[in-house]
Amino acid sequence: MTQEAIFAEALISSRQNILPRRLSEPGPSAAQVEQLFRAAAAAPDHGQLRPWRFVLVPAHKRADLAEVFARALMDRDAGATPEQIESAREKAHRAPLLILAVACLGPREPDVPMLERMVSVGCAVQNMLLSAHSMAFGAGLTSGQAMSSPHMRTLFQLQAGEEAVCFINVGTASRRKAPRLRPEPTDFVTSL
Repeated sequence: MTQEAIFAEALISSRQNILPRRLSEPGPSAAQVEQLFRAAAAAPDHGQLRPWRFVLVPAHKRADLAEVFARALMDRDAGATPEQIESAREKAHRAPLLILAVACLGPREPDVPMLERMVSVGCAVQNMLLSAHSMAFGAGLTSGQAMSSPHMRTLFQLQAGEEAVCFINVGTASRRKAPRLRPEPTDFVTSL
């Protein structure tokens, strides 16, 4: 095996999702954030549609996102307690770097199937996670019911055919879990 292959295998097999509450400063520098986006740009992209875009959520906009999380909770649960609402708000302030991944699934030319475009979105996100891991940062994805909230669509100016997929959270891992047991290929691979 080449050194690149050994490094890639080690990187892929050691990556783990780190919860945002376990991510702290320092986060990536501006140059490192640019490298994360360059990694996303290397994702497979049939038709060169770039069926994804990413939105940085800077610190001075976290309060706006916190209100979206709170309003989304209140919309779906009129009986939410003040503690639950505050917990929803707090989620916007956890990770040093917060990025919304947006899937562009509306009509495009050439007409690449939606599922194929979602695969491209997933590859772009995974490339970013692996790139963050290679820089020794912790990273994790978060989503939830607020992703489909009209308040989320408004805040992020999502257009028709765009969907908020998940947040990418990046920072310095204050704690890591023990490596999880991964399935064996024989558990999920068959032959035609």
